[in-house]
Amino acid sequence: MPELPEVETTVRALKPKIEKSLIKTFELRNKNLRWPVSSNLAKILISKRVTSLSRRAKYLIVNLDSEYLLIHLGMSGSLRYLSNNISPQKHDHWDLCFENGMLLRYTDPRRFGSIHYTKDFKNHFLIKSLGPEPLSDAFDENYLYKISRGREVPIKTLIMNSRIVVGIGNIYACEALFDSSIKPTKKAKRITKNDSKALVAAIKKVLEKAIKAGGTTLRDYLNPDNSPGYFKVELQVYGRGKEDCLKCGRILKEIRMNNRSTVFCPNCQR
Repeated sequence: MPELPEVETTVRALKPKIEKSLIKTFELRNKNLRWPVSSNLAKILISKRVTSLSRRAKYLIVNLDSEYLLIHLGMSGSLRYLSNNISPQKHDHWDLCFENGMLLRYTDPRRFGSIHYTKDFKNHFLIKSLGPEPLSDAFDENYLYKISRGREVPIKTLIMNSRIVVGIGNIYACEALFDSSIKPTKKAKRITKNDSKALVAAIKKVLEKAIKAGGTTLRDYLNPDNSPGYFKVELQVYGRGKEDCLKCGRILKEIRMNNRSTVFCPNCQR
């Protein structure tokens, strides 16, 4: 957390507020995030204009007219658009301040997020090896079926690999696998063409519904307007281990896969 839907929700909320805005200052209060924040960043960003805001995987891309900021929210981070007379709190690590008197504030209790400056974001070490976007035409049933051939890993592990496809975090992987009736432990090499078709459709469906709901708030995540994501109320399996399956009424099973909770229905998912 936050995953692709939460980052996409953040981008959509911030675009009309910060695009075309001129940066006045960058105020750094804690440089010790996942990667140390460059000490030159405040000097670099003075008088830069935000020409556009977009997303790649779980990264926000701030376009400064062919120079870029890559922002990652980490496990507990969020961005809020505020007036600059609001005093920072303990976990407010940096502010991007604009000439209109507003600011973009990054809050992160666990300090696992990051901010990077680059002139070539497509070849940045965090971006260059990423797989296709799950909501793009490049991610289709043929791609998933072909790339799964010969792979011994569980299908859940495969679709959570950002080199295969980006942005499918644990919550949305569990939900998509349930929606497509595929057991998460099934070996990737054993999924059929019909499985691939069903899973791709389910991934797109789940992510689109989550974006529409503003993402999923389980603990720390808040949208830029300080509201939580409401997709939590639509979760069918994630967080529901040992509860009744919403399809068949059997008890949902919860296991650990790669140190992550995985919930599925032994009856509905094969």
